[in-house]
Amino acid sequence: MLAHRSVRHFRDRPRAPGTVDLLVAAAQSASTSSNLQVWSVVAVEEPARKARLAELAGQQGFIRAAPLQLVWLADLHRLAAVAETAGATAGGIDYLEAFIVGVVDAALAAQNALTAAESLGLGGVYVGAMRNHPEQVAAELALPPHVFAVFGMAIGWPDHAAGSDVKPRLPPQVVLHREQYVPPDQAAIAAYDATLRGFQREQKMGEIDWTRQCLARMKDTAALRGRDRMREALANLGFPLR
Repeated sequence: MLAHRSVRHFRDRPRAPGTVDLLVAAAQSASTSSNLQVWSVVAVEEPARKARLAELAGQQGFIRAAPLQLVWLADLHRLAAVAETAGATAGGIDYLEAFIVGVVDAALAAQNALTAAESLGLGGVYVGAMRNHPEQVAAELALPPHVFAVFGMAIGWPDHAAGSDVKPRLPPQVVLHREQYVPPDQAAIAAYDATLRGFQREQKMGEIDWTRQCLARMKDTAALRGRDRMREALANLGFPLR
């Protein structure tokens, strides 16, 4: 787990039979709130569909290149269907809490799957840009109401020739709070900026401080890349979020 790195360059090599089933089995072993299991995943391998998803997710070429794209869903439709079959009500799914549970369940399941993939020698990367155009992604995947694509995940055999290393994270004292929350350690954050710039130089990446990157990513609605209308999109997908 400490060797994890994002993989965006993949070799043209087939997966072992049953790999997707194994990854989903690992995902289903993750914790889930109240055993509701309000998540699903769509495995996308068809090149044309991957290409369309890549266009919707910021035109990122690695989505096309990866042999497998897993799209992780907050899925409250299944509970609605169970209630309808039983002639019961499920008004609770209209509330923000239920949506949060779906997102958390999907994230826990996905992380289990990625860890399992890495244990097999595969690599992958999360695709948050799957949220850039929620309604179009839902249409592409034929998602019913009460289902939302939380993120994608590109999976394949890493192309080690591309060269990547483990990206440094914030110092532990910045994220670990004992008993009560304490203000951020600005000196430690400044030191991390320097560490990250060193890593970027080694990897022949463009150099940018973590602080500058965060500020650029959150400075205004334009920086959100269409996700500023998320509440509207969720309402269109059947999530009133009461």
